[in-house]
Amino acid sequence: MPVTMPDDRSEAPYLELLVRGAPAEAYERPVLRARADKAPADRLAALERAKLLALRVRGELEGRRRREAELSALYETAHDLAGLRDLDAVLQAIVQRARSLLGTEVAYLTLNDPTAGDTYMRVTDGSVSARFQQLRLGMGEGLGGLVAQTARPYVTESYFHDPRFQHTHTIDAGVRDEGLVAILGVPLLLGSGVIGVLFAADRRARVFEREQTALLGSFAAHAAVAIDTAHLLAETRTALAELEAANEIIRDRSRVIERASEVHDRLTELVLRGGGVHDVADAVAEVLSGSVEFLEVDEAPAAAVDRSRADGHAVRDGEEDWVAAVSAGGELLGALVLRGHPRLDPMDQRTLERAAMVTSLLQLARRSAGEAEQRVRGELLDDLLDTPDREPRLLRERAARLRADLDTPHVVLAAGIEAPDTGTPAAGPGAAHGSGPGGAHGSGPGGAHGSGPGGISGSRSGGAYGGGSGGAPAEDAEGRRRLWSAASHLAVTRHGLAATRDGGTVLLLPLADGDTADALARRTARQLGTAVHAAVTVGASAPVPAPAARPGEVAAGYAEARRCLAALRVLGRAGEGAAAEDFGFLGLLLAGTREGAPDGTGVQDFVTRTVGAVIDYDERRGTELIRTLDAYFAGGMSPARTKDALHVHVNTVAQRLERVGRLLGPDWQSPARSLEIQLALRLHRLASAVGY
Repeated sequence: MPVTMPDDRSEAPYLELLVRGAPAEAYERPVLRARADKAPADRLAALERAKLLALRVRGELEGRRRREAELSALYETAHDLAGLRDLDAVLQAIVQRARSLLGTEVAYLTLNDPTAGDTYMRVTDGSVSARFQQLRLGMGEGLGGLVAQTARPYVTESYFHDPRFQHTHTIDAGVRDEGLVAILGVPLLLGSGVIGVLFAADRRARVFEREQTALLGSFAAHAAVAIDTAHLLAETRTALAELEAANEIIRDRSRVIERASEVHDRLTELVLRGGGVHDVADAVAEVLSGSVEFLEVDEAPAAAVDRSRADGHAVRDGEEDWVAAVSAGGELLGALVLRGHPRLDPMDQRTLERAAMVTSLLQLARRSAGEAEQRVRGELLDDLLDTPDREPRLLRERAARLRADLDTPHVVLAAGIEAPDTGTPAAGPGAAHGSGPGGAHGSGPGGAHGSGPGGISGSRSGGAYGGGSGGAPAEDAEGRRRLWSAASHLAVTRHGLAATRDGGTVLLLPLADGDTADALARRTARQLGTAVHAAVTVGASAPVPAPAARPGEVAAGYAEARRCLAALRVLGRAGEGAAAEDFGFLGLLLAGTREGAPDGTGVQDFVTRTVGAVIDYDERRGTELIRTLDAYFAGGMSPARTKDALHVHVNTVAQRLERVGRLLGPDWQSPARSLEIQLALRLHRLASAVGY
């Protein structure tokens, strides 16, 4: 049926209302005024038709304005996505626009958490409940779970009375705390999967129109795109950061390679042109912009060097120094010390370690080149020991070629390397610090540190006579080789001579002004022990004034040095160095004479005269009177302590002492006689040890 158009008088009021954008109820007023004015029926009918047309126009205009606002909001959202910088800001804007355009009191967005296996609240707008804003939902729970499972929009006019989805106490408590009633949820789709849900909700019952569901779905699509774009951007940024980090690593490696190549070229050039260890130190100092010094074994910081050898790397020494051990095989050759570098990056640390390796090669090369010279030194020392009638002029000429001066005072030193367990205290009679006879700290006259004359200044292991276990020398081939190598190096640096002899090593070293033979022996034992990384015992002779002029005294000095070496081992002082002067009255026994063999006749006569009767009795009868005397004097002349030391009955001690009295005379315990007897007992033990 065709629509009858109203006349202009009927349309005019409604056109004015349309222009003003008046509310729908204002359109009833022209009809009401006409009725009040008693207008004719045709006039009223025309106004009714005009009202209906105007309301239709108004509805169309409002729909267009709404669609325009929706399109504008979607355009703004697309614009936000195009310039995506902050995902949270974009999602917040989407939720705010959805709430505004749908006219709801609350809008919110949840996202799936694959790691935790649940869904969490990401963005809210209009929410007033902290519990609601912090909700975490299990997969498939609540209205959001239904949307996520079906990937379709769902709407409920009354949440708490809707049985289509799974209600849980946690979700219902949060929704109730927020006061929500009507809820519309649409899925955030990424491909075929649901990554979250966008909601619009009111605190009163309402019906969501199809257009509103479609609009919220459009916002959800934009949110999904925003999230996916943000993930892609994050992955891109991560990839770029990783590429930048890889590029920086490549640049660093390139710098390392270039610098290592530079150091390698410089060190190679030094080696090829015959440079020494100090040239290497100068080159490395220039590269590392610091002070680098090569130190000999006895000059290097021992603790840092040991750590460097154990780790195989340069180590820090103090606050500003770095130390790299210079070693070859098991032998320490010295150390490179970099000073003034509180921090050292790995590249510079490797440079210092590489320089230490080159230095060790140079040291080995120098040692190989010097082995011929060492052999010559050994041959010269052998001639001094074996052929004392050599022409002094020839000896001086040969020594001068080796940069040695045999017209100055020298000391002969006998050195031997010890087993690893040397120096371990032993229990039982004769052990160091023990209570047995002849112990190193015995309280009787003549004991070490005792009150009698001629005490010896301490021992570390088993005694010379009793059951103590002084360490046996480990003169194996490898030990002798390392000791010979270290001794030869020491002889070269000290302008002396060295040779292998009698299973050990002998050195002839110059004695500096103000130095002593025993101090030189101790220093040499320490230096050789550090070099070979084992205990080295060194016995020294008295100074030989001029070996070239009096070569015969070198052989006598060697015999004296060997006796001192044997005495050190007997007294449990393995790993130390000493000369005859360091042994008190025993030095008279060890020193001998300068004209040849040691003069031990007087010592033997004294021993025979003093306790010879007891020694002869023990040899004939197989008794232990000498051992009993040792224990008796060591125990302060107490029979009770003596029987404890010997593990016998006190009557046995009394019977043995009575026998001693019959052999030595009734006054054998008088102060003068007891002192002589104790001295004779000590000389008897030590004379046997050193070969008299």
